[in-house]
Amino acid sequence: MVWRVRGIREQRVIADLKPYPAYKDSGSNWLGQVPTHWEVRNLRTLIRPHNERNRIDLPLLSVARERGVFVRSMTDADENHNIIPLDLTNYKVARVGSLVINKMKAWQGSMGIAPCDGIVSPAYYVFDFDIADRKFGQALLRSKPYVAHFGQASDGVRVGQWDLTIAAMRQIPVLAPPPDEQAAIVKFLDWANARLERTIRAKRRVIALLTEQKQAIIHRAVTRGLDPNVPLKPSGIAWLGDIPAHWEMGKVKRFFQTSSGATPASGQVGKYYNGPIPWIRTMDLRNGIVNDYSEGITLQAIEDTACKVFPVGTVLIAMYGGSGTIGKNGLLAIEAATNQALCALLPSKRFLPKYVLYFMQFQRPFWMIGADGTRKDPNISQYRIREAEILKPHPIE
Repeated sequence: MVWRVRGIREQRVIADLKPYPAYKDSGSNWLGQVPTHWEVRNLRTLIRPHNERNRIDLPLLSVARERGVFVRSMTDADENHNIIPLDLTNYKVARVGSLVINKMKAWQGSMGIAPCDGIVSPAYYVFDFDIADRKFGQALLRSKPYVAHFGQASDGVRVGQWDLTIAAMRQIPVLAPPPDEQAAIVKFLDWANARLERTIRAKRRVIALLTEQKQAIIHRAVTRGLDPNVPLKPSGIAWLGDIPAHWEMGKVKRFFQTSSGATPASGQVGKYYNGPIPWIRTMDLRNGIVNDYSEGITLQAIEDTACKVFPVGTVLIAMYGGSGTIGKNGLLAIEAATNQALCALLPSKRFLPKYVLYFMQFQRPFWMIGADGTRKDPNISQYRIREAEILKPHPIE
């Protein structure tokens, strides 16, 4: 009841927001009409390049599309898994309040205001930002319409990578309400975001509980079957425990052919990319059926590289990226190629593909045991997957 009353009160606050008495044309089609007393300025009038280089002991900052600018651990790789170099003398200094932009990811919203003095990659843009309320400026530039406009100001340099150009960025129109109104907007957004975050946290707790329940159901079904009274035998594997006495157990390589794919040269977009053949990457796996994709490759890519087209019913397993990514899986409902980060279990007449998918979902938490590599994000290999055990249920005669 408390939550319902609070929700009604918040809805009333939103409903009580009144339109301004008069509006004017912003001069930009995508901004449209804006309040008459707001300024519309080109971004070039609000920013000045800050080219100070690292000469002092400052914390390392990074930029992410979800978090904005944040202090990064010296031992962490960034969202692209880039390792921090030993020599940081060429890194740029960003002072508190500076506008920091990852020029290769501006089209995704990777920008924000530095929360403290720090150093950033020399590949980032750093600007002194002359706006009354920098939190307002950050919210504005990271809003969906502005992120799209930063994308239009970026040139494609290779697949999945774009380079924000200074000349195009400087022309972006920026809304500048009076300072007191900027502060009021920020206060309102802080209030609204706090309540949304509270709701999101509650939903995530529910999702976590349902995910745990789902995993428990899968675990029980693929390791014990559906008969709770079936005789059991030791599997010989600690994390697997006892299994039905009439089930068969063997290595993946005994039952399946495995394979992987490749990444065509990113510098030859016209030759190898935007083709009709689905090209599946880790980002396309959702631990379920794979029937869509974000990138296609050409027949020429199949001919010139190690890419190959896998049939419907192939189960895919992610091999790279650490505990957050290793073991992500999917079942192909379409014919598709993959990159080298995925291991493909080709269909076997002895297994239902969907059972294999569920078994790999059960297996996922255990792939990190003995994962290879000395990096923060270790990997598993196709060899490791081939050597893994899989259970094959048999009907009771």
